[in-house]
Amino acid sequence: MTRLSVRTRLALLIGCLGLVVGGVTLLVAYLAVDHAIARQPIDVPAAVETMPSPEEAPQFKAQLLATGQDIRERLRAQTLGPLVDHGLVLTAGLAAASLAAGWFVGGVTLRPLRQITATARRIADRSLHERVALTGARDEWWELGSAINAMLSRLDAAFAAQRQFVGNASHELKTPLAINQTLLEVAMGRSDAPPELIRLGEIMLEVNARHERLVDGLLALARAEHGITDPRPVDLAEVVGGVLTLLRPDADRLRLRVTAEASPVVVDGDRVLLDRLVQNLLQNAIRHNVASGWLRLAAGPVDGDARLTVVNSGPVIAPANVPELFEPFQRAANRVHSARGTGLGLSIVRSVAQAHGGTVNAVARNEGGLEVVVTIPRSRQQSDSNDQMDLITDQL
Repeated sequence: MTRLSVRTRLALLIGCLGLVVGGVTLLVAYLAVDHAIARQPIDVPAAVETMPSPEEAPQFKAQLLATGQDIRERLRAQTLGPLVDHGLVLTAGLAAASLAAGWFVGGVTLRPLRQITATARRIADRSLHERVALTGARDEWWELGSAINAMLSRLDAAFAAQRQFVGNASHELKTPLAINQTLLEVAMGRSDAPPELIRLGEIMLEVNARHERLVDGLLALARAEHGITDPRPVDLAEVVGGVLTLLRPDADRLRLRVTAEASPVVVDGDRVLLDRLVQNLLQNAIRHNVASGWLRLAAGPVDGDARLTVVNSGPVIAPANVPELFEPFQRAANRVHSARGTGLGLSIVRSVAQAHGGTVNAVARNEGGLEVVVTIPRSRQQSDSNDQMDLITDQL
């Protein structure tokens, strides 16, 4: 059921109040006039030539009372009837006037709230550095705007601290891994290195590489969950083309048939995170595929949004296990080479999509493999441009 707006509810409330006031006023006026008529003495002249005899006196008196009562009833009808008719019209007019006044007063009263809401939504979509403009008297709306500004200041400081922490953590975590890799490569490159040392070094290098992927995944996940603080226009088709070129050798090693269709579509977001989203999707489709399998990729505008669809062959996955694939460090037990991953791939995809205001849906195919659909709202600038082009085309 559609909920009424605050302005509509306020107008209806004031309109109902006007209706009640008009009805109560009409009822009080009706009762007062009716009481006055009932207390009004009525003199009924008796135009008789002779006085009635004692035997006719009771009948004559009853006739006088009946005549007086008839006059009172006609007076009541001629007075209260028009009063009720005109009172109902005035009550309806008062209710309509109250409804219109309530709508006007509601609009004037809630105008600052609409401005605060629009500003807060614009700040949430763009940058936390902007603040709600505080103008006018220090009333309740001013206090609300001040509270929102204080909250935005705390959020801005918190996000800044988180970004600094992510940058520092990235440096502190990757530096030891890079040093370990260098030491292992130097030890393995010595001419007198025994075969046991080389095999151990290869194992350690693989473990070190997995740790690097895990650190990169955790940092990307943390960055995505912190939201997009400075969105920029990004062409999703360019991102798809670059990632597809990068991962083509991995697909060729498994002899996968890759089909890609990408149409230009611009979204507002973070290029690095969107690159990571597409890369994780394609890596997931390649890594959990079968030899001589296939992979289909499609990207482009659909119903005003940017949609990225990745479908791949592979082992059969139980539909009940699909939601678990989007949880951190969760893997399906029947997926090929699941131990090579970090368990963060689809978790990062979901976090990045949500950070861009989008959604992710995955469906297990009956023949095996997955179909993953990512939907992200298109850039506002591109949407406005397309609307203007449609208008120009219609005019032509």
